[in-house]
Amino acid sequence: MMQFKLDENIPLEAVELFRQAQLEVHTVYDEQLAGSIDPKIATACSAENRILITLDLDFADIRTYRPHSYPGIIVLRPKVQTKSLILTMIGRVLQLLMVHPVKQLLWIVDETGLRIRGE
Repeated sequence: MMQFKLDENIPLEAVELFRQAQLEVHTVYDEQLAGSIDPKIATACSAENRILITLDLDFADIRTYRPHSYPGIIVLRPKVQTKSLILTMIGRVLQLLMVHPVKQLLWIVDETGLRIRGE
């Protein structure tokens, strides 16, 4: 079963969307990781086998965060960071998860598309 960790820049309302989809989800707040540096969050995701969902573009750098070294990384790229748009994008991610694997891949998701990067 896929497990997820939501970064601090993802609205907390997204937790309910994951639970409705019957997916296990934690937030960085659940684990007192809010405000932590990116490598610490990445390490926690690896240790817990959780796919990270974030708005932080640093995680899209495959030289620093090699996709095969992590359970999965999903970076959302909304044109504007409104709560409603981010939650809509999370809904799209949940639909995409039904047809595309994310294990050890980097997904970059914007309003209209999905780019998948591996190594």
